[in-house]
Amino acid sequence: MQNRREFLRNAALLTAGFCLPDSKAWAFAAKKQPYKIAVIDLMILKRQKLSAFQLTKELGADGLELDMGGLGNRETFDSKLADPEQRKQFLDKAKELGLEICSLAMTGFYAQSFAKRPTYQRMVQDCIDTMKAMNVKTAFLPLGIQGDLVKNPELRPAIVERLKVVGKMAKKAGVVIGIETSLDAKAEVALLKEIGSSAIKIYFNFSNPLKEGRDLYQELRILGKKRICQIHCTDEDGVWLENNTRLDMYKVKRTLDDMGWKGWLVIERSRDQKDPTNVRKNFTANVKYMKKVFQGA
Repeated sequence: MQNRREFLRNAALLTAGFCLPDSKAWAFAAKKQPYKIAVIDLMILKRQKLSAFQLTKELGADGLELDMGGLGNRETFDSKLADPEQRKQFLDKAKELGLEICSLAMTGFYAQSFAKRPTYQRMVQDCIDTMKAMNVKTAFLPLGIQGDLVKNPELRPAIVERLKVVGKMAKKAGVVIGIETSLDAKAEVALLKEIGSSAIKIYFNFSNPLKEGRDLYQELRILGKKRICQIHCTDEDGVWLENNTRLDMYKVKRTLDDMGWKGWLVIERSRDQKDPTNVRKNFTANVKYMKKVFQGA
């Protein structure tokens, strides 16, 4: 019965799509797709470069996660997106190619301390302002090496207080900040409760539970669909996703289906260790596989 209902629903959507002009039919189908596949400008070696969009299109992805730029010792991100003219170029190129900007990434915090940087509010506000200007609803905020709450539990009070501030900023702007931590799912649920903001969610990364030997599928279920805003859907580098014996992507899809989760699956790593710098080869293979599993492409 469930399969029949699903068949009828898909048939109705397909019929509706055929009644639209080609460009509108594509947009209609894209909006109804529960899972979309993206790549990251930083990881395809096109950080804040306009040419990242053309490469994303050639790789076969549906969208792109844009990085906010480096931090270093600056007061805020070194971001081209702060320039209205350059933002417009990025938005125009995305529209021209039929791509979406799924999220903005504050990857500078991978190496910098979110708990200790004195200008963290300006950094996050700059990201939020860029999100609003580009109509992007999700941002990625990794707590990173210096904010590792497993290795540095003493930082928890400072991180929680700062995330409460960030949560208020994000909620006021109508956006979501997705954090990545080193905690397991139960501990992340507790952390979110302590922060107490609906605008702070988990940006789940498959590699975190996998490299620690935790049950990836159970962690997804523990967090549940409402706590996960987006997913970095790859493992550490070594083999392509289709060749990864410790990651059953079809089981991931069944788990997410059962949870009722939908959204962006963003390819980060899983590059072939024999040819790690071959962007086209690695990302084309992973995009193709993810589309096969999640979109039946």
